[in-house]
Amino acid sequence: MTDTLNISSSESQRNNKVEVIPKEIKFAFWLLCSCFAMWGLANNMTDVLIAQFRKVFTLTDMQSGLVQTAFYGAYFCLALPAALFIQRYSYKAGVLLGLGLFATGALLFYPAAQAMEYLPFLLALFVLAGGLSILETSANPYILTMGPEETATRRLNIAQACNPIGSITGVLIGKFYILSQLNPATDSERAVMAADELAQIQSDELYAVMMPYLGVAVVIALIWLLILKTKMPSAKDTSSTGESTFGQAYRRIVKRSHFTKGVLAQFFYVGAQIGCWSWTIRYVMQEVGGTEAEASTYLLTSIVIFSLMRWVCVALMKHIEPQKLLAALAAIAAMLVAVIMFAGGLAGAYALVGVSACMSLMFPTIFGLSLRDLGSDSKFGGSFLIMAILGGAVLTAIMGQISDAAGIGAAFIIPFIGFVYLVYYGAKGYQVK
Repeated sequence: MTDTLNISSSESQRNNKVEVIPKEIKFAFWLLCSCFAMWGLANNMTDVLIAQFRKVFTLTDMQSGLVQTAFYGAYFCLALPAALFIQRYSYKAGVLLGLGLFATGALLFYPAAQAMEYLPFLLALFVLAGGLSILETSANPYILTMGPEETATRRLNIAQACNPIGSITGVLIGKFYILSQLNPATDSERAVMAADELAQIQSDELYAVMMPYLGVAVVIALIWLLILKTKMPSAKDTSSTGESTFGQAYRRIVKRSHFTKGVLAQFFYVGAQIGCWSWTIRYVMQEVGGTEAEASTYLLTSIVIFSLMRWVCVALMKHIEPQKLLAALAAIAAMLVAVIMFAGGLAGAYALVGVSACMSLMFPTIFGLSLRDLGSDSKFGGSFLIMAILGGAVLTAIMGQISDAAGIGAAFIIPFIGFVYLVYYGAKGYQVK
């Protein structure tokens, strides 16, 4: 017999009366939310490093793409160890470990800039992203436990709404501080420069990369101290299942179809999000025209709309069940992607911006729906959902290959497939069996 999570209207009304954020832990909750903003900042600051390093070190596209490999590779590698660490200690300990590695990776940008070599920057990025992986694996399920289970998904959407605040800040820092200090000399002009002159240019450009990351390290260190000194809600499981091995937990969660379908949904969603944002500038330049700087305005607008819609969706969840909202917005996103692929021009560019409005609730909603009814296994389940972020690297690369072969418009078939699957997940796949 199948038990679904469909909630009757009377149950929905009752859930509206349940506290989303208990009063006694509001400070701890919002303090943890600051971590969501900081990893949004780090993600979008890192986006500009591909263009920056390609110019500074005169790299090929494949070599500069190692930035994403280091970043997403760390997410993939550190998520499961994070779950084991959380199981042994606590969510708070996982948050502190993640913040510590995050700050360490940011500080490593200083010796990397002094060395003026590409590999040290990749190593710094790997450490930084490893910290983010542990932080996300800890913070997302931790937020779910900070209050009644009935409002867990709404609570996570509130926390995730802080993420785009950092994302916007990261885009602004990248656009107006890091990229603006790139020397206009071309690769061919740099090739014939005197060694001392080229070294000075590279030093100035790497200094522009280093300083924002050192500033981030200082802010992270302050958050780390505040969380260390603040009494946070206890969420360490002391039940027998909480002490089970990874193998036992894995065998349990892979039998839960709503969870495995949720991991696939997260893979498709992150791939669609990163793919849409990564190819916005290229698409706008081809379909509308203008320079990279002019086209980047569409990307910035997309992220601002994404941020605003997070709060709109949090409000809508008081009246509409999360899974229904997910299915509806995924359907609208799929239709907008069809406009991107077949209409093109200014209509396609506007549709691309509109897709961001639809994506705003997807990550936290998929996360919350996937972990329902997992109990103590949520620690391991959360790590698999973080590992699914690998979709951002895999599917974006596939989009690049399709673009080379058939054009940038055709590449959006990948996000289209992802959104169609999310319609299914929100309509049926989320159901707990």
